[in-house]
Amino acid sequence: MVQGKYLNSGDDLTAVYDIRKQVFIDEQGVSAAEEFDEYDSLATHVLVYDNKEKKPVATGRVYYDGKDYRIGRIAVLKEKRGKYYGDFVVRLLVNKAFLTGAEEVFINAQVKAVPFYEKIGFHSYGKVFKEAGIDHIAMKINTVTICQKCDKK
Repeated sequence: MVQGKYLNSGDDLTAVYDIRKQVFIDEQGVSAAEEFDEYDSLATHVLVYDNKEKKPVATGRVYYDGKDYRIGRIAVLKEKRGKYYGDFVVRLLVNKAFLTGAEEVFINAQVKAVPFYEKIGFHSYGKVFKEAGIDHIAMKINTVTICQKCDKK
């Protein structure tokens, strides 16, 4: 069984930061200064638990930057990848944004993760760019494209 939990800046984000440190800093070589930013205090974070092991295994965040709703920092512990935890995180974050009033949700996705986001209904646009030394591309989803994906099941 899996459980998702929303957290805000006043909540204890230790587990969120620990997962992100393992994935982005330890595995991918992103600097702590780039990984932890001012948006962490504005964001709603998601923490996903594997209830069988009683431990957090995945995280992500969503925030409104004054113009757009943005998700990011999607991280799943290495040993838990391929078990749909990341999919659950993204869907929780997109749902939160839509419930808050978003018409579109944006992400700067690592290029290697584009197929993952496309399965959920995201579409890429623009050119590939570097973020934290890693190739990324902008992607977006809206209520129409996510519902089209649901209809194909």
